[in-house]
Parts: sequence; C-alpha cells; structure tokens
Amino acid sequence: MNTDALTINDIISESLKNSMTYAEYRTLVSTLVELKSTTGNEKTIDLVAYTQLNNRRMRRWDKTAKVSDEMKTKIESFNKKVTWLVISESWCGDAAHILPIINKVAELNANIDYKIVLRDENDALMNQFLTNGGKSIPKLIMLDSETKKVLNTFGPRPTIATKLVKAHKAKYGAITPQFKEDLQRWYNTDKGQSTVEDLVFLLQDY
Repeated sequence: MNTDALTINDIISESLKNSMTYAEYRTLVSTLVELKSTTGNEKTIDLVAYTQLNNRRMRRWDKTAKVSDEMKTKIESFNKKVTWLVISESWCGDAAHILPIINKVAELNANIDYKIVLRDENDALMNQFLTNGGKSIPKLIMLDSETKKVLNTFGPRPTIATKLVKAHKAKYGAITPQFKEDLQRWYNTDKGQSTVEDLVFLLQDY
C-alpha cells in the first residue's frame, strides 16, 4: 500500500478495519504466552518474557482496577459517540498497566467504542501520532465515531508519569533500569487512577 497518497482519514479507516476489541487483544496475548511468542516485528527472548509478565499484569488489573464513584458519574454522563483507537504491543510495559484501565472506563459508557491495533502492523497510523518524534506506545486516538475526525490523543503515559519520566531524563539523560522499576512501582501504587482522570479529561474536553 502506498501510504504517501493516503489521507489521515484513509489511514484511520484502514486501521479500524484491522482493529480488535479489548477481549480479543487479551485472548491474543494469552495465546502468545502459551506459544512463547510476542506481538511485533521482533521476537526476541526479552520481548517474549515481557509479554508473559504483561499478561500477568493485565490479568491483575482486569480483576482489581476500580473507578471511583465520582469518576464513574462523569463517565456515565458522556453522551457523544467516540471511538478510542489504541496503538499497542504485547511487550509494552506501560500498555499492560494502561489498557485494562481504558477498558474499565469504556465499559461504563456504551458511547465509547474501544478498539486496539498493533503498532508494527499499522506503521502508517503510528507515524501520524508520534511522541517527540518516537513511536511511543500505548497511544490512544480519540475519534468522532461518525466522521472519524481526530478529537484528541492520550499516551504513552498518564500526565503524572510523563512528568516523572521527563524529570528523570533531564537529570540523567536517559531512562535508567532503576527508574523503570520505580515507574512500575508508581503504576502499582497509583492503581490506574491517574489514567482514569486523564481519560475523563478527554471526555470533558470534547
């Protein structure tokens, strides 16, 4: 496919055809764990291990993540039809913490259509939604469900986590292995609440 001649609407429409539901994504990841494999173009031992770890993380969040009554009221009152198209890969640590939370929010309102595509299979889409020039995931693209117009984006991390990463990079020049562990602990302590707040802001900003 010659992506040079495609408009953003064409690219989004094509990606939506290739998209899956969250339930289908969870089944895919679970199957890959059994096969000792991973999504994406690279199938390294490390990425396979990350997929196994992330499957456990997602299973935990699927069971334990909660949305507060205050946030639930705001989500349930949203009355416009939107599609949340999320770019992900099974090996992505941030995605494992965030995608289950997106699902918890989307389940509360039938107006939110939650779809997932894989980054390496949707390069043209990813290239339209880079973060500081990089293919960072997960990336949520909020679309008007009727027109497919891009309304807003979220990701690759909640606002607070993004600030933590930015401050660390400013001090050390790069993300260190120790910081990656610290970030995972932050996600576990936060319990998805920062992601919920950012997603509610997306809805209220529309």
